[in-house]
Amino acid sequence: MQEGIVKFYNTEKGYGFITPKDSGKDIFVHNSGLIHEIMENDEVAFETEQGKKGLNAINVERID
Repeated sequence: MQEGIVKFYNTEKGYGFITPKDSGKDIFVHNSGLIHEIMENDEVAFETEQGKKGLNAINVERID
């Protein structure tokens, strides 16, 4: 699992971006990939999978 910070998340549209701790390139996250609800600036752990337009975060969970 990777770790990162939620940079942006729109709860109405159900998507956003996570900035990984180990690299600067943001990763797309969709509400279908969430285990826990997330908000901007939450610290999260996640896995990635290749989507049509690049990497997607999946199995996203908040780190308490």
